[in-house]
Amino acid sequence: MQWLKQAGARVWRTARPWLMPIALVIVLRYTGALAVISYATGSILLKTGLMNASTGAPAVIHEFPYDFDLRDLDGHVMNTSQLRGKTLFINIWATWCGPCRIEMPTIQALYEHSDSSKVAFLMISVDEAGHREKVRSFLTDKDFTFPVFTPVGSLPSLLQVGSIPTTFVVAPDGRVVMRESGLANYNTSEMRELLRSL
Repeated sequence: MQWLKQAGARVWRTARPWLMPIALVIVLRYTGALAVISYATGSILLKTGLMNASTGAPAVIHEFPYDFDLRDLDGHVMNTSQLRGKTLFINIWATWCGPCRIEMPTIQALYEHSDSSKVAFLMISVDEAGHREKVRSFLTDKDFTFPVFTPVGSLPSLLQVGSIPTTFVVAPDGRVVMRESGLANYNTSEMRELLRSL
């Protein structure tokens, strides 16, 4: 029985320093404060410039797989082959994705400063099918005006990404000239110049 008390005492000594931080995280998580802190921290980090999107070409150059369908939030289906000859800014995201939500104001600002006759924005939501109203409500609440689509069927393999947000820039000739995975700031002079130069 003595060994059991000693083992219990060792476990308690090991666990005790972790109890307060764990309790704090639980309280923050279930009160919603953790999401607020995470959003604020991410937003501040974007403003430092440390998270600016890289405008360099990806390590492997791909040709963009045109000819797949996307549905807008009004239910209209568009085939991407219609966009040949335009620069494409493609962002794969979801309403439940914290980093996606943090970077979206920078994408909105980029969208507002882009020439829509030359650049097409494809904000592709991967929220569950049937959540169109949830996506629409999120966009309305945040005053985002960029065009949002959902996949019709599966996306081509290039756009089946392992993590979101992931962003691509496709030149008018179909070359993928940029791929960025994770949180990034797109409201930069370098990104505006990249879109203008293609």
